[in-house]
Amino acid sequence: MAYLLYTLNLVGIYATVCLSLNLLAGYTGLLSISQAAFFGIGAYTAAILASGVQTPFLFNLLAAMVISGLAGALVGVVTLRFDDDVFVVATFAFQVIAFGLMNNWVALTGGPMGIQGVPRPFIFGHEVSSHVGFLIIVWGLCVGALWLTNRVERSAYGRVLRAIREDEVFTSAQGKVVSAFKRTMFVTGAALAGVAGGIYAHYMQYVDPSAFTIQGSISIISMMIVGGAGTRWGPVVGAFVLVSVPELLRFIGVPAAIAANFRQMLYGGLLVGFMMWRPQGLCGDVFFESRAGTDQ
Repeated sequence: MAYLLYTLNLVGIYATVCLSLNLLAGYTGLLSISQAAFFGIGAYTAAILASGVQTPFLFNLLAAMVISGLAGALVGVVTLRFDDDVFVVATFAFQVIAFGLMNNWVALTGGPMGIQGVPRPFIFGHEVSSHVGFLIIVWGLCVGALWLTNRVERSAYGRVLRAIREDEVFTSAQGKVVSAFKRTMFVTGAALAGVAGGIYAHYMQYVDPSAFTIQGSISIISMMIVGGAGTRWGPVVGAFVLVSVPELLRFIGVPAAIAANFRQMLYGGLLVGFMMWRPQGLCGDVFFESRAGTDQ
């Protein structure tokens, strides 16, 4: 039972990170390969504050959100100047730089050894130490991210984002400041990923660079594509599939080395397969049917 709850917590954390990418890539059409970097920035921010300064849990989450959002704003100033393929390469470059800093800035991040002993959170004087307690926190954040996605999807703002995704030149010709919309969503996605990283640090009680590599960003992209980019529930479904299957292999006794290699093959195979035969993802048809019913 404990392992099931652990897996559900990981699903909720990665679903939130995937939802943050979905706001940027699924609705705005900006495919970023740096979401794991913002996830890591939030995790390290919370871990450093909790371990070194002993600041409260909620303050750590707020700091993780702010620092990741500021990083998103700075990166966005550079990367959003580019279009399409060059934007993807620019975000890839930031991902590499961020991982290099996490791995080599030993005085701040602990280097490859990471930061150990991140304390459990205290909320209103009560320590959250059980899987069930974290389940409430993790899925509370995920529900909040779903609510944000729903608000964006149904708003005039969301319609502008989808217009940018489909035809940026036409949207600009309608008098919309496209660059402002892009910057806002880039910062929002980075900040949301940072909050998820803060919870991840407190839940795992350990942070190291291996969780925030380029493979991590590709895994997040895979979750979004498998579930359905630009859909409300797609990132959650994709996270459930791509997080639970490798954990299931580990649970039934498959050696860790084999499970890790299988996970990479699974992500790559599903990514290629869905791009070729079902680009709308698992939730694509449900999404379009629900929108059609709403529009009527």
